[in-house]
Amino acid sequence: MNRLLTVSSVLALVAGSAHAEMTFNRIASFATPLNMAEGEDAARETSAEIIAATPDGMTLVYTDSPLGVIGLIDITDAAAPKPLGNIALDGEPTSVAIIGDRAYVGVNTSESYTDPSGHLAVIDIAGKEIVGTCDLGGQPDSVAAAKDGSYVVVAIENERDEEAGDGRVGQMPAGFLAMIDAADNTAVCDTLKTVELTGLAEVAPEDPEPEFVDVNGLGETVVTLQENNHIAVVARDGTLLANFSAGGVDLENIDVDEEGALTFDGEQMGRLREPDAVKWLDDDYFVTANEGDMDGGSRGWTIFSKDGSVVYEDGASFEYAVAEIGHYPEGRSGNKGVEPESVEVATFGGTPYIFIGAERASVVGVYDATDPSAPVLKQLLPSGIGPEGYVAIPERNLLVSANETDLGPDGGVRAHVMIFEMAEGDAAYPMLTSGGITMENGAPVGWGAISGMVADAEVPGMIYAVNDSFYGMQPTIFKIDATGHPAKIVEAIRVTREGQPAQKLDLEGIALDGDGGFWLASEGRTDHVIPHALYRVDAEGAIEEEIGLPAELLVGETRFGFEGVTKIGDTLWMAVQREWGGDPMHHAKLVAYNLETGEWGAVHYPKAAPDSGWVGLSEIVAHGDWVYVVERDNLIGDAAVTKKVYRVPAAEMVPAALGGELPVVSKEEVRDLIPDLLQLNGYVQDKVEGLAIDATGEIFVSTDNDGIDDHSGETLFFSIGMAE
Repeated sequence: MNRLLTVSSVLALVAGSAHAEMTFNRIASFATPLNMAEGEDAARETSAEIIAATPDGMTLVYTDSPLGVIGLIDITDAAAPKPLGNIALDGEPTSVAIIGDRAYVGVNTSESYTDPSGHLAVIDIAGKEIVGTCDLGGQPDSVAAAKDGSYVVVAIENERDEEAGDGRVGQMPAGFLAMIDAADNTAVCDTLKTVELTGLAEVAPEDPEPEFVDVNGLGETVVTLQENNHIAVVARDGTLLANFSAGGVDLENIDVDEEGALTFDGEQMGRLREPDAVKWLDDDYFVTANEGDMDGGSRGWTIFSKDGSVVYEDGASFEYAVAEIGHYPEGRSGNKGVEPESVEVATFGGTPYIFIGAERASVVGVYDATDPSAPVLKQLLPSGIGPEGYVAIPERNLLVSANETDLGPDGGVRAHVMIFEMAEGDAAYPMLTSGGITMENGAPVGWGAISGMVADAEVPGMIYAVNDSFYGMQPTIFKIDATGHPAKIVEAIRVTREGQPAQKLDLEGIALDGDGGFWLASEGRTDHVIPHALYRVDAEGAIEEEIGLPAELLVGETRFGFEGVTKIGDTLWMAVQREWGGDPMHHAKLVAYNLETGEWGAVHYPKAAPDSGWVGLSEIVAHGDWVYVVERDNLIGDAAVTKKVYRVPAAEMVPAALGGELPVVSKEEVRDLIPDLLQLNGYVQDKVEGLAIDATGEIFVSTDNDGIDDHSGETLFFSIGMAE
């Protein structure tokens, strides 16, 4: 059988509980281009990387390396952040810490890898001016302030050239740790103290590359040497208190191949942690995010005692939880998986929390760390693309993420700062999870790139969905119970041909065949040798029939083929996404295929005319006297205009023969989906791909997360109420 076993997942997140709990939910998103001054070129790349908050919790300060600035955000009203503009720096900002009303920013001014340089800039936040600088004698990476505000520590990485020496350490000059006193609202440059870290690590001991620093309440600094897979603890006076290897982890049942399938059947034994970010949990324990670099990246995170003993090792459990909510980045399987890169620690309502950010999965794991030896995953929060830094503001019940990836103004997602609030209520995210089933080896059922949907004919709230060609080696029908929150994938049915995973499919539509099986529509892409076609599969997912498109339809074909399929009586109706050759401008075909006679036909559907980008069809569903169509543009965020559900009278769905003039159907707007797409207080997602109307007439909508490829990974799955 192709179905996966339905069992309880040990990693399933608890959501929708009967009693209200304190949970984090996103309340606002701020796009970094908003901080540009009037008249600036907003098309330039921006970023939000490391972020800090003023002591009153009302202003955020983040580093923006591409622009060479720090950005300021007013969060007096956290749900409505306001731009306070950028402050230009003489170099590339790498990190920021705040003491009082001053920001201490590491600025990289290196001429080359072999001649690194940089300084610490002291900035009057209110006055928006640089009030002091201290030469650091090397390239700064991470900056942290002592809890009492008496000094600042800086990791001087002097990073390697990845294009030289096979990209490996050692490459001189070596990095070190810098300590500078802070007094009278500035850095006291002549107190600069350097702490040498050479000769400590087993890996390239001559070339330590300090990556991240943090200071505990005792004035002890923990510093990660990522490329060296080493950790050191340094006293206030610069004395080395402890140093030890970060060690390795045996990882089993993980996905190690980028083959277009979520397999979780590989292993990496002795995988070096190579930690990136580090934060003290208290004065005795600290937390590392094990992103990896040269030889490692253990896909998880670790709690260490400052003597080097491991208190807790996450292993693959964080990655598994990420996969359950559809955020696993298959395109990074051969590298470092979800790449935990960031850590924040804070106490909310008396409970210590650890926040772990996965750079490639664009999620934040929220852990209750009451027992450091057994932290409990409470939530996974959706972030922007490439979360790089976090700051918690527990006095205001806020968590803030800085997300560095900027995909540009031409339909791409910009870099964002996102704000989450802890309040009473249920978690809004995830909206869809597979956290109730596992594969036979206990690994999660990963999913993503949900495209077409159809509802069960008899069971209310039961939905079937397909994934698209991103998972070309693992085409799947997901059975979804949408009666609770989050909706739950309860079964994964693999689509097969002669007992093997079916190949050359680009599934974008699904319909019931009336006999317990399904009709699947493959959009096709001839330049990738994927045919435009229809497939009938049985209840187990085995392909029993394939129907190719006739020559009359393929004239003028493009890769923008079928984006949905529905069944009316003996006729299948498919929505073609966009115009093919011969179609009038702003008209796409709704194509009919009669299962009894084998005849093809079509009608024309009038699409909206876009001001920019394009508009296409992405779903078709028959219900009652109407045929419902999803019409969307390819724009994201504030640029989005058309994300709508329309309906066409079924009486007008009378196909004409292909090759001649086609009748044009009328349409009636049912719902503008843009407000729905903003319900999580993020930005408007591009691809509304799924629509299903269940046995009671309830309409469900889903988005396609592109398999996390240049995407935040968010999948929205929601009801828009009842069809008339």
